[in-house]
Amino acid sequence: MVTQKEKRIGEVIATATATFTTQCYQLYELPPLGSLVKTRNEKLELFAVVANATTTGLEPGRKAIARGKDEESEEAIYKSNPQLEKLLKSEFETLVIGHRIDGKINHFLPPVPARIHSFVYVCPVEEVKEFSQSPGFINILLNTNPTLPQNELIITCLHQMSFAHEDSHQFLVTAGKHLARLLGDYNQLKSILERIEH
Repeated sequence: MVTQKEKRIGEVIATATATFTTQCYQLYELPPLGSLVKTRNEKLELFAVVANATTTGLEPGRKAIARGKDEESEEAIYKSNPQLEKLLKSEFETLVIGHRIDGKINHFLPPVPARIHSFVYVCPVEEVKEFSQSPGFINILLNTNPTLPQNELIITCLHQMSFAHEDSHQFLVTAGKHLARLLGDYNQLKSILERIEH
């Protein structure tokens, strides 16, 4: 069921068990890196973290060209070339880190992947808080091969989720302790924890 605070931003255009790619309805209206988004089918909701974003031409292999030599601003480029809105697309890749089925949130991969053309929503703050009450989703982030370096994705994800908690510091402390139990590499752990605190 869609709540009023959910913002629909695009549709799934490529999908696999652990990932999906979303094309945004509006050019450049991309959710922040590390933010929690979701899609659904009739039986379950899939939760995923934004792991990479791109804006490219609609036609494969056709590169954008510079158009602003005689323009005063970047906005003027789009006003002088209104067709650009129809020739470019913004997309983002996500890592699936959990799902909800029969009302219960699970921090492991869903039994089926997202569907092509499923709507994608930015999760409202209350849902981010609910999903991140348990740090179990960190296990998936540590055991996938994201487009971005793993540490960067963990740091941005935890930062984004911390904003949904009244005590963001305590959330990060709990997440850090969970990471400490999972990681065997002290240097990697130290690097993540130092940057999470900033």
